[in-house]
Amino acid sequence: MGNIFHGERVRLRGVEESDFEHYFAWEQDTDGSRMDYEIWFPTSTTSRREWVQSQARVTGEGDIFRFTIATLDDVVVGSLNTHTVNRRNGTFSYGFFIDANHRRKGYASDALRILFRYFFHERGYQKVNAEVFAFNEPSMRMHEHFGFTLEGRLRRMIFTQGQHHDALIYGMTREEFETKHL
Repeated sequence: MGNIFHGERVRLRGVEESDFEHYFAWEQDTDGSRMDYEIWFPTSTTSRREWVQSQARVTGEGDIFRFTIATLDDVVVGSLNTHTVNRRNGTFSYGFFIDANHRRKGYASDALRILFRYFFHERGYQKVNAEVFAFNEPSMRMHEHFGFTLEGRLRRMIFTQGQHHDALIYGMTREEFETKHL
């Protein structure tokens, strides 16, 4: 019997309390945090443990959910979450983080194929959007290679390392996904 949350390289699963060490370590990677969203104030192990415990209780109500990305032999390599969900219009956005030791191995693309297949074919969505910071060239290349279309640029939206940067808006429809990935 197959599992829709398994891909060729990774599987998506819910956050487990035992994932604490990974999420805490990723928070220490400030370069990765900058590419993902922003560098937050350092948190205590207690605070991060409580956050992971709260994520482990999330049920996906409203289609907002955080997945842990693990290889098929259960090595945790990253995190993937859905947000900015609009059921009426059938659109959603997502964010992901891949541990520095596991980047450029196809894990992000495989995780996105799993997520999009689920959201398009099981949840009824018709379009996915992604925001990429203009200084994050690896993410820009990955999205373009994956088949996203650059739909817009919001100027001077992100402030990091003493400068303002543009946010790039990428989009992909269900049909575009199916043509490229199914």
